[in-house]
This record gives sequence, structure tokens and C-alpha cells, in this order.
Amino acid sequence: VQLQASGGGLVQSGGSLRLSCAASGRTFSSFPLGWFRQAPGKEREFVARINWTGGNTYYADSVKGRFTISRDNAKNTGYLQMNSLKPEDTAVYYCATGPIRSGLAYDVRNYIYWGQGTQVTVSS
Repeated sequence: VQLQASGGGLVQSGGSLRLSCAASGRTFSSFPLGWFRQAPGKEREFVARINWTGGNTYYADSVKGRFTISRDNAKNTGYLQMNSLKPEDTAVYYCATGPIRSGLAYDVRNYIYWGQGTQVTVSS
């Protein structure tokens, strides 16, 4: 599976962005999809995950109520709608997927395929 994230950019605090994750490979629809982010000087952190059917989602507390993860398996594409953005959301955002190896949504062992990342910058 190859992933390509897009949709990042510069936005003012309180604004919105929608990230997309385009996947190649027939197995994409069989795997959960996750989004992670990494800010300068910080470790990569989990943002959100959606199961393969799209019927179950899980969010980091820091984005709960502001971000929405979704997917369209017919288009082999996942999304991350980000609303009410804050300067602390500034980071490179990565989409990732893979076969389940752990019951924990944020466990990186569940994600063996990664996109190249897209920069999100939120100005105050």
C-alpha cells in the first residue's frame, strides 16, 4: 500500500483544513486508517483512527470535538477534517495504515505503511 497525504497549508487560528490521504493497493479498504502528526522538536503523536468500515473512530483528547476522520473506500481515500484550528496544531501530518497488531488505536505497530506527510501551519 502506498499513501499520499495532501491538503495542508497555512491557516489562521480558528480556521479549517481538510487533509486527504490517497491510497494505492486493494488492501487499503481492509485496514484501519490513522493520522499522526509531528511538530518541530517533538515526538510524533497520534491524532485519530478509523476502522476499515468507517463505522468506528477514535481521537486523541487534544483534537476531540474539532477533528473528524473519515474514509471513502470506493475512492481509496481517507480524510481528516480539521476545524477550530489552534497554533498548537501546527505540525507535519501523516496518514498511515496496516494490518492490526494491537488493540490500541494509537499503537504504531498497527501502522506499517506511511504517507510522506503534509505541513499544516496555524497562525495566531
